Amino acid sequence: LLVYVRFNPSHGFPVELEQGASVAELKETVGHLQGIQPDRLRVIFAGRELCNESTFQSKAVYLFLSSGLDLSRLSLSKNRDLKKFMVVLTEAKAHSSFYVFCKTVCKAIQPGKLCVRCRDCKQGTLTLSRGPSCWDDVLLPNRIHGVCQSQDCDGRLVEFYLKCAAHPTCDNDTSAALDLIMLNTRRVPCIACTDIMTPVLVFQCAERHVICLECFHLYCVARLNERQFTQEPLVGYSLPCAAGCPDSLIKEVHHFQVLGDEQYERYQRYAAEECVLQMGGVLRVRCELGNGLGCGFVFCRDCKAEFHEDPCRQRTDTATGSALQGYIADEDAALHARWEQASQETISETTHLCPKCQVPVEKNGGCMHMVCPRPQCKFEWCWFCRVEWNRECMGNHWFG
Repeated sequence: LLVYVRFNPSHGFPVELEQGASVAELKETVGHLQGIQPDRLRVIFAGRELCNESTFQSKAVYLFLSSGLDLSRLSLSKNRDLKKFMVVLTEAKAHSSFYVFCKTVCKAIQPGKLCVRCRDCKQGTLTLSRGPSCWDDVLLPNRIHGVCQSQDCDGRLVEFYLKCAAHPTCDNDTSAALDLIMLNTRRVPCIACTDIMTPVLVFQCAERHVICLECFHLYCVARLNERQFTQEPLVGYSLPCAAGCPDSLIKEVHHFQVLGDEQYERYQRYAAEECVLQMGGVLRVRCELGNGLGCGFVFCRDCKAEFHEDPCRQRTDTATGSALQGYIADEDAALHARWEQASQETISETTHLCPKCQVPVEKNGGCMHMVCPRPQCKFEWCWFCRVEWNRECMGNHWFG
């Protein structure tokens, strides 16, 4: 087994171990190579400190010198088999709850892997005070703190980021989080075609209407053709829910990369033009072709034609602006395409049995990392998969 060890931000090296080797054996080997007492070393894996009895099979771990901090409350339980913690970067898992737009290799929406690092030194050598339970924990700063264990860093600020799970990535190859796209585990029909598809986009309206990605693409193209996106100062050039719900603008405009390169370029151009217009600027005037800049043409600021004192002539193309106002979902389809309603109908599923001792455990909050409340058990498991909590669960659906 070849394990890649990163001893500090600038020093990494491979260590060869026997299959199923323990953390204690890794410390012995690294201590011998680096001239450090093994009991002064600690091992971090995915934001957690590993105990000596743990065994593992992974591509990378972080080692750091003991600083005397008490990290016992963050340690994994003993005798944990970490074979389930393998980092698989070449295969996208079916149970990923996170989606990204991969702009480097795939140029498409793909399942994402949630990762964490110290905001100061950008290394994964830190332990978390708690796991994330919602998108706000991931997207908003200073929601979760940790302790960085790098020798030259005392950072306590945590930075979450996502990578494309469909191909191998380097440290700096990150992707924009698409927080509105998720697995359709509740089998909610699309508001447009009424088919049950997955993944889907869930709008931020009060009803949480659902639309499949194909229909969302058509919705975006139709609105773009008629320039019916909304320019919002705090959001940008965006669209509301397809059902016309109030206060439902999509806040993360990376979702519109579903348009594809050509249409997304047009989206960006229209957004820039709309921004100029809202700031009181002018895009173009109807002067004679070939006159060029500085020709002295005097024009009306409203209709852009030659200056006139009479009211502007009625434009012949004003009707086209409302042509697509009718892209409002069928009322019956909108009634059935509600994400939160599906959640209420499955409220009985908020309790699962502990996979180890079979005691009923109620889920409280969005984090998928469960700990059996029974003192004699304390088994750590994944709410979604109902297996022992592992690296794959952490990267694919830490919360949801």
